[in-house]
Amino acid sequence: MKEIIEKAKKWALEEKKGHEGTGERSQLAVSKGQELAERLKADKDIVMLGTLLMDIKLVECIREGKVKEHIDRSTKATKEFLDKFDIDKTKKDKIINCVEAHHGTKEFICKEAEICANADCYKFLHPRGVLASIKTWSKRYDDFSKILDMVEMKLEEKHNILTLDICKKELEPYYQTFKKLFRKAKSEL
Repeated sequence: MKEIIEKAKKWALEEKKGHEGTGERSQLAVSKGQELAERLKADKDIVMLGTLLMDIKLVECIREGKVKEHIDRSTKATKEFLDKFDIDKTKKDKIINCVEAHHGTKEFICKEAEICANADCYKFLHPRGVLASIKTWSKRYDDFSKILDMVEMKLEEKHNILTLDICKKELEPYYQTFKKLFRKAKSEL
């Protein structure tokens, strides 16, 4: 699995090249995924691959204006990537489920997929992720109100995806704080 993980890391870096901000948030999801896998006694390799590959086609979809397709495209690309290696079918199915279920729209078939979905939420609920989002979108948009709306929309989306109590406990205070801050920021505009 070590070789597959290294190739996935390299591929993820290539896919995100030239797109500021995605690397910071992706690293947050990867590190949280590993921490959660350790704490919940899940397969760390599956979680690693899931967090590396869940948004593998996101930048491509952003460039094409088709963000909603990133899960389907990332799932397809992950299947093609994994087909190059001799991986046990059960592990392969779990890795694919990590990718296809990371927005909570498909059922988790394993603990690792639920961990990946929750780790993905840190990108927009943890202070580091929220601030990285503001930084990234500030480079793309001049309208501060639009940036606040986008960040708040992602905050809500990810808050609704959380399923693990351990993550809810850690992220809920941040969520509440950012909600108050966004209300205050919008009232002052």
